[in-house]
Amino acid sequence: MIKALSLEAQIRDGKGSKAAAAVRRQGRIPAIVYGHKETPVSISLDAHDFVEGLRHGHRLLDVAVSGKSEKMIIKDLQYDHLGRTILHADLMRVDVTERIKVDVSLELKGIPKGTQEGGVLESHMDHVEVECLAVDIPEAIIVSVKELDVGQSIYARDVKLPEGVKLMSLPDIIVATCRVLAEVKTTEQVEAETPIAPEVIREREPKAEEGEAAQ
Repeated sequence: MIKALSLEAQIRDGKGSKAAAAVRRQGRIPAIVYGHKETPVSISLDAHDFVEGLRHGHRLLDVAVSGKSEKMIIKDLQYDHLGRTILHADLMRVDVTERIKVDVSLELKGIPKGTQEGGVLESHMDHVEVECLAVDIPEAIIVSVKELDVGQSIYARDVKLPEGVKLMSLPDIIVATCRVLAEVKTTEQVEAETPIAPEVIREREPKAEEGEAAQ
């Protein structure tokens, strides 16, 4: 069983962007809790503790709301326009015995053998959706790309998942590919390879007689 991150929440009364901005100025992150057919609750969390927990890979939370601790997972995070600062968090109540669907990040490991033939690794997706128990959510899923040759791809169905974790993303989605970079040609090369169109010589129209032109 993975260890949950323990956080202390405060109830939020104000609504709207101004109230949320005021919460953030206090060093806290506005959030909402929903799930299990209970009324959604607006809360705030300590920004430092919450962000540090994310950096250490915590996905399961023990959040104390009004003295009652509940298990939750992070369903969505809203960032600023630079993608750096968390502006808002959506949390969902969960039960340790229930299976849930959640996105888990992918980490590509290794150097494809196809790079020895001029290939380059190209990543197509950075996460997959899986289903598992709330206490079995992987921090990340490692994908080995060492055996990837030029022209080969790894699909979602090829990703090895931990025991008890089921793939929910489409199995035929490409995760990574080893491909050869297209040759970049200079302007001189393009011009040299472009066939020169033959000059078309048009027959000149006979000049009209002076008398005809005057009519």
